[in-house]
Amino acid sequence: MHELSMADAIVKTAIDVAEKNDAQEITEVTIEVGKLAMLNPEQLKFMIEVLSEDTLLEKAEVIVNEIPIEIKCRSCDFEGLAVSDDSDHYVPIVSCPECEERNVEIIKGRECNVKTIKIEKEDEDA
Repeated sequence: MHELSMADAIVKTAIDVAEKNDAQEITEVTIEVGKLAMLNPEQLKFMIEVLSEDTLLEKAEVIVNEIPIEIKCRSCDFEGLAVSDDSDHYVPIVSCPECEERNVEIIKGRECNVKTIKIEKEDEDA
């Protein structure tokens, strides 16, 4: 249940940021999940929604964007999107689309970040 621990951290982060900004409610949270982060985006979203019950985050729209794998090939110096073989869920195989070598440096695709948090604040003029 890797998704559960990550969802818990995301919920706590969003609520902490909202409270520090005197939010009445969180309306939207956007999360970026790298294809190599080994997280199922749908399961992550579901866990966030479950953990958000009775919190500032309860009614928020949760958006999960998958980040593709970007590489730098050590064999041919190609930089860009990688080819990945998803046949093994536990160990995706990443290779260069130019030379098909697997000797690559991963530039993007492992991250899991809270990108944006949109909040509602009480009208200060009221």
